[in-house]
Amino acid sequence: MTQLARRLTLADAVVIGLGSMIGTGVFVVWGPAAAAAGSALFVGLALAALVAYCNATSSAQLAAAYPTSGGTYVYGREVLGPWWGHVAGWGFVIGKTASAAAMALTVAVHLTPPGWWQRPVAAATVLALVAVNYHGITRTARLARLIVSVVLVVLGWAVVVMISGWTPDAWVSLGSGPAGPASPADAPAAAYGVLQAAGLLFFAFAGYARIATLGEEVVAPRTTIPRAILIALGLVVALYALVGVAVTGALGADALASSTTPVADAVRGTGPVGQGVLRLGAAIASLGALLALVAGIGRTTLAMARNGDLPRPLAAVHPRHQVPHVAEVTVGVVVALVVLVADLRGVIGFSSFGVLTYYFVANRAAWAQTEGRLYGRWLQALGMALCAALVLTLPWQSVVVGLVVVAVGVGYRLAAQRAAGGTSSSE
Repeated sequence: MTQLARRLTLADAVVIGLGSMIGTGVFVVWGPAAAAAGSALFVGLALAALVAYCNATSSAQLAAAYPTSGGTYVYGREVLGPWWGHVAGWGFVIGKTASAAAMALTVAVHLTPPGWWQRPVAAATVLALVAVNYHGITRTARLARLIVSVVLVVLGWAVVVMISGWTPDAWVSLGSGPAGPASPADAPAAAYGVLQAAGLLFFAFAGYARIATLGEEVVAPRTTIPRAILIALGLVVALYALVGVAVTGALGADALASSTTPVADAVRGTGPVGQGVLRLGAAIASLGALLALVAGIGRTTLAMARNGDLPRPLAAVHPRHQVPHVAEVTVGVVVALVVLVADLRGVIGFSSFGVLTYYFVANRAAWAQTEGRLYGRWLQALGMALCAALVLTLPWQSVVVGLVVVAVGVGYRLAAQRAAGGTSSSE
């Protein structure tokens, strides 16, 4: 079997999207973002939301026209050609495999004391989630629903604690507005800071495309997927804005910019119990993002294997559970090995590059789409421009590693075509 069953409702798709986007980032991203943008933090958040909206509408439009597994790999291939799709798919699979390893380790760090056992715990976490996914996408959706519920309760409690502790100075921090550059010469640095903050915040809640990668398993995909993507994105942007306002008012601009764990610092007055609740919430949030990510990587791997861009045995679908079991088990084993042996600080350097490449291709494909259009081309052009702008804020090392990863993917495809006796009929 190579086809998946349509079992996900609109509510299931929204929950999986929420689980993908509400990760550890909402607990920690505010400090680095504030340090980059200063009092223009919320300008950075608005820009991040705009980038996400452009990317989300492109993904939604394409998913409605091509409701199958694989996301932008499929869209790029169908609209722009096989090489575009391959670059997007390869960047997603490799980059998100590294991200999954980092998320697994984040779960272990929050749940266990420091020591050598954190890596085995992280690897076991990955394999446990693969086991959940293996038994069907509805099991994945049920667990995602539970995880999202717990995380929202923890975040709601944290927001209440933070706002209840506001002082009169909190209103000054929130009402000061963006501090413009001191002189025209400072304007480029200020603009760069806002872009950098937007990049940090965008990556913290990127994940709405996970709904599109599950397109072959969604009921009534042409209407369900666009609605689910936009509903999930809207809810998450609102949540991030609420948490951002609460933590800014609780800590103040200076303390926020220097904090590596801003939400935890803002609720420190609740004592060890409150800190424990927050650590548990952050771990569960990472668990939810990891659950959806493993499912997304598995579906993209399935799509690439169907076309010979990855080994074809990875395209197998379980006859009973209707999941890409070979792809998911393979992804789980690879992620577990990465967790056990790799220096994750070096491995995940190209993940951001891969994500922006993936969404650039999505915007480019939506711009070129002629049938089934839902949004104006100006929105997709803006998405391409913003993705390119955010690439400029990445460290040069990440860009170099990202280009190397793309080159390896191109080399693999060329070698596979040569081994098969030439180019495929779809070239």
